[in-house]
Amino acid sequence: MRKILFVSFLFMVFIACQKAPQSEEEWKSLFDGETLDGWTVRGGKGDFYVEDGMIIGNSTMNVDNSFLCTEQEFSDFILQYDVKIDSGINSGMQIRSHVWQHDTTTAYLSGSGERGERTWKAGRLWGYQIEIDPSDRAWSGGFYEEGHRGWLVTLADKDSARQAFKPNEWNSFKVKAKGNHFQTWVNGVKAVDTTDDMSDSGFLGLQLHSINDEELVGHKVYWKNIKIKEL
Repeated sequence: MRKILFVSFLFMVFIACQKAPQSEEEWKSLFDGETLDGWTVRGGKGDFYVEDGMIIGNSTMNVDNSFLCTEQEFSDFILQYDVKIDSGINSGMQIRSHVWQHDTTTAYLSGSGERGERTWKAGRLWGYQIEIDPSDRAWSGGFYEEGHRGWLVTLADKDSARQAFKPNEWNSFKVKAKGNHFQTWVNGVKAVDTTDDMSDSGFLGLQLHSINDEELVGHKVYWKNIKIKEL
């Protein structure tokens, strides 16, 4: 009997080992490390380029919020990427995003908690955004809706998540979107676990935030190791 159980155990280990490479193959790299093939700029005319195996967004004056977006749309997935950002600027990762076809007015919640309305012009990008926030506020991994309702989930009461982000260093983000359930992690620490029904698919996008301070010209945000596993 023990021999049969041992043989069964070995068989199960063998099967697991055979499946491991297949599981890894489910991951798809979204950046080839050399070109911006498969990506397109939306919104402002932001300065995005490739250098040393990274996508770099370079801040310039008098340029609207700009987004380097995937040409492909995604629905349910796990997304992983590494980010480093210079101090003084802000960024984010768009998921399930779209473009307004007509001028649209929506409710809006600001980071300071003020509620109101905002009108978005036709052609404006909107969609869920995973925040990249190197400021003292430290809401990296928070759940925002760009061009729409504003803040959906802040990190105001989540000290462990706020402390997970490392300013001026590389940080690993993980995002899971399945149905109306969204989860985010920063350097392995869970930041958001929430539900929302506004959008069930759309493109991804790397944000280069507008600036109005000449001292921030040339500040950069860097991305690498961008990969996705569709569920």
